[in-house]
Formats: sequence, C-alpha cells, structure tokens
Amino acid sequence: MAKYLLLKHYRGAPAPVNDVPMDQWKPDEVEAHIGYMNDFAARLERSGEFIDGQALSPDGMWVRYDGEGRPPVDGPFAETKDLIAGWMVIDVDSNERAIELAGELSAAPGAGGEPIHEWLEVRPFLTAPPNFTH
Repeated sequence: MAKYLLLKHYRGAPAPVNDVPMDQWKPDEVEAHIGYMNDFAARLERSGEFIDGQALSPDGMWVRYDGEGRPPVDGPFAETKDLIAGWMVIDVDSNERAIELAGELSAAPGAGGEPIHEWLEVRPFLTAPPNFTH
C-alpha cells in the first residue's frame, strides 16, 4: 500500500469545467457537494483506503523563523488559504488506483448539481529520502 495526497485547489490548477466558485452556489448545491465528499470518504473507509481528509478554513498565514530573539515573520507570499481548499489522504495498492479515485473525486457536484470536473493534484508520500548523486 502507498499513501497519496489528493489536493483540492481554489486556484493554481487549470480551471474546472463547472468553474463557479463555491461562495456563489446555492445552499442545496453546497450540501450536495459536501454529501458527495462524505459518501466518497465513507466508501474508502470501508475498503480500508481512507486515511484522513479535511476541508480547510479560509483563514491562515505564512510564518517563518527570523532569527534568535526576533518575532516570527508573516511574509508576503501567496496564501495557501487562497490556493488550497482541502485534501484527502488515501492508502492504495497502486498509482493507478490513486488516479482512479482522484478522477472519481473530481466528479463531485457543484453549481447546478453538475460535476465540477475539478483538477486534483495527486502526490505520493515520500517513503524514503531522495537519492541524490553529486
């Protein structure tokens, strides 16, 4: 089994087919979308492929260490709150299965009850340090 991160983006990925921002959806469309996500996670939990998933709050900031005795710095960077909507971690038998599940998750309903066809980033977890050659 290998773990993969299925990353949902607000921006930064190609525009989905049903490209209506969630804050413009009707309440029942939001409810249908969340229901789809919950049903998808429940099915994967039953099959043993679900690890965790979360929607992210629109709040957040970048912080870095700025030297001994100095306060952390909130830098002028692209905020993840503007880029990342949420994520799901799965544990599957193959890269092909991770891609299959991401494709299915991409079909979550959006505005008008139609599938979003959103792009999801599929990233395997690093299982060993990279092997660098000099």
